[in-house]
Amino acid sequence: MGTHLLPPRRREDKPQRREQIIDAAEIVFRRKGYAETNMGDIARQAKVSRPLLYVHFDNKQTLHFAICVRALDLLRERFEAVAAPQPTGHAKLYAIGREYVAFAHQRPAYFSALSHLESHQQTELPTEGVEREMLNAGKAVHAVTIAAIEQGQQDGSVRSDLGEPVMAALSLWSFCHGMIQVATSKPMVLANMGVSPEQFTEASLKMALRGLAPGAGPHAGAGR
Repeated sequence: MGTHLLPPRRREDKPQRREQIIDAAEIVFRRKGYAETNMGDIARQAKVSRPLLYVHFDNKQTLHFAICVRALDLLRERFEAVAAPQPTGHAKLYAIGREYVAFAHQRPAYFSALSHLESHQQTELPTEGVEREMLNAGKAVHAVTIAAIEQGQQDGSVRSDLGEPVMAALSLWSFCHGMIQVATSKPMVLANMGVSPEQFTEASLKMALRGLAPGAGPHAGAGR
């Protein structure tokens, strides 16, 4: 039965039920882990039948995508909030990097969901559905960083020879994501070197951003 044929009350309930199912998936994934969770677990947590669960989501992977949409929307909002008051593009990038670290610390389940997403191999770009929604949400997150780079190039706080801002934004994201994963998964390795996770992330972030500052190009200092 198409949605347009449903009674008004049932049409109104459908988005609410979908969110209820995503809430349940978050709880079960957090408790059991993604690999050990099945759709029956999620249906029981959501207090819905399995047939109704499949009306909303084809499998647990699409539920994982829906959770990632939530995580990415929240991450974008947090990036926008910390970047807005900063006076320069470079300052915005520093604030964004620190906020990514804070996000991973404060919302570890969301960071874990996004990290698990990196192992998902896409054979072709989706054009619709929750996977497309997730990719759009990720693009919106990167747009905040791209805008900061572009502002920095205009105000002189970021090098003008970086090439395409999107490439710089993606490189910075991959660096920060890997940095956070090391800080959260290898604390004993860091401790053995006399470094705390907080010291590691702060020093790493500053090192990366120094490379974006004017005068930090590949030939800087040559001939001196």
